[in-house]
Amino acid sequence: MTVMTGLIRETWMLLLQMSPYILFGLFIAGVLHVLIPQEKIYSHLSKNNFTSILKASLFGVPLPLCSCGVIPVAAHLRREGAAKGPTLSFLISTPTSGIDSILATYSLLGPLFAVIRPLASLVGGIMAGLLSAFSDKEAKPLSSMDFACTVCDITIPHLHSVTEKIERIFQYAFTDLLDDIAQWLMIGVAIGGIIAYLAPPALIERYLGNPLLAYPLMLLIGTPMYVCATGSIPIAASLILKGMTPGAGLLFLIAGPATNTATLSFVGGKLGKKALFIYIFTLFITALVFSFVIDLLWRFSGKNIILIAPGLKLFPLWLKSASAVILLALIGRVLLLKKR
Repeated sequence: MTVMTGLIRETWMLLLQMSPYILFGLFIAGVLHVLIPQEKIYSHLSKNNFTSILKASLFGVPLPLCSCGVIPVAAHLRREGAAKGPTLSFLISTPTSGIDSILATYSLLGPLFAVIRPLASLVGGIMAGLLSAFSDKEAKPLSSMDFACTVCDITIPHLHSVTEKIERIFQYAFTDLLDDIAQWLMIGVAIGGIIAYLAPPALIERYLGNPLLAYPLMLLIGTPMYVCATGSIPIAASLILKGMTPGAGLLFLIAGPATNTATLSFVGGKLGKKALFIYIFTLFITALVFSFVIDLLWRFSGKNIILIAPGLKLFPLWLKSASAVILLALIGRVLLLKKR
C-alpha cells in the first residue's frame, strides 16, 4: 500500500506540472490547424532547394504530430509534389518537437531544454534535407489538386462563420489531436512516476551521470522505443532529477520520438535506402551534438538548477489541479470514443 501510494503521488505530481501547458499547447495546435490552409503548406515544398527545406523544417517544428502521426502527412506531402529534401526535413523536425511538447518541456525541464530541443529539431531537419538534396537532384513539380477545407473537409470554395471555426478548433485540439497522443502521454507519465519513486538516485547518478555511459544507453533505449514528443518528457525529467546528465535526457527526447519501426520502414520504402541512411545519420549526429552542447552549457553555468527547473512555479495549485482533472477527463473521453 505504501509503494502504491508513493507511485500515485509521484505520477500525480508529474501530471500537475504538465497539464496546464499541454492544454494550452493543444489549443494553439487547433488554432494553427484551422487558420493555416493546406495549400499554403504544400505550395512551398515542391522544390528540392534550401528555401523549401527551411520552410519544411519551420513548418514541422510547431506541428504536434508524433512519429507515427507524421507518416500520413508526409506521405500526402510526397504524393502531392513535395520533393525528397523537404519531405525528409519535415519527417525529422515534426515528431521531435511540437507546440504542445515545447510548452510541456518548459513545464518539467525548464528554459534550457525548451530552447535547445526545438532548435535541435530545426537544425536536424535542415541538415537532413540538404544532404538529401545534394545526393539526389530530383525536381518534382507540385501536382494540381483540390485542397480540403480545414474546418469541414469539403473541397468546393466556401466560407465558415467564426462560431464554426471555433468549434473546429476545439474539436481538433481536444478530440482529434488528443486521441493521437493520449495513450502514449499517459504511458510516459506512468513510467516517469515509477522512475521518480523507485529508481535509486545513487545508482542513476553513478551510471547515467557519466555521458560516456549515458549517451549510448539512451540511444539504445530510445531508438526502438515508441514514445511521442510529449510522452517522452516525464521519463527524461524523472531520470534527470535522479542524477542523469541533462545531455542524455535531451538525447532521449530527440531519438525516442523520431525513431520506431513504422517511421523507419516508411522512410526506407517511400524515399529509398539512401534517404533512410541520411535520416538515421542526421538524427543521431544532431542528438549527440546538441546533447554535448546542453551538457557543456550546464557545466559552464556551474550546474545552475534554474536552467532545468520546472517552469510552473508561478501557477497556483488550484489551477494545476484543475488542469490535471480536465486533461484526465478529456483523455478518458477520447479513449471511450475510440473504444466505441
